[in-house]
Amino acid sequence: MSGTRHLRAERATPENTAALGTWLGSAAPVPASGSGFYGEAVALRKPGGFVTDDTLDVSVATVHRRPLRVSWLERHFLHTQTFIPLGGRPMLLVLAPPTPEAELPELDALRALVFDGSAGFALHLGTWHEFPMALVDSTDVLVLLRRDTVRDLRHKQGNEAHGPDLDKKDVVARCGVTLEVLLA
Repeated sequence: MSGTRHLRAERATPENTAALGTWLGSAAPVPASGSGFYGEAVALRKPGGFVTDDTLDVSVATVHRRPLRVSWLERHFLHTQTFIPLGGRPMLLVLAPPTPEAELPELDALRALVFDGSAGFALHLGTWHEFPMALVDSTDVLVLLRRDTVRDLRHKQGNEAHGPDLDKKDVVARCGVTLEVLLA
């Protein structure tokens, strides 16, 4: 396979992202309950199971616009990496469902999803993804991931990185295809 493959961006919703991760926002399809102290003034939702351990690392990435091309796709096996845009700014995520028995994602299953800035997203274990892309310069994104994953990213093996939790692949080199996102 060679050439360019285009992914048409679509608006992310709790429904069209359910197979890829957990919607983190007021539109999450789970009931709200009171906090126990503040009555109806505080509504709590538990949208899904966040998976990590005591190696959790929290950082804020300031993301600037770049060409909407996917060079790498990665997945995590030990935690549910989470991206939460701050300041109501949109972000674009390119995602594919987990492929537990395969070395690469199914390219036909890739989705380019625009999150409008009103919700975050916790990836399911093994969900393939590219790091969030900014649609507006200086988009701050809260990133939850494991410290050892950060360490693994620093130990590149050629143009890729691997570790107990991380599998980051160069899809251009491996698949011979350039993946470009088209905004509507």
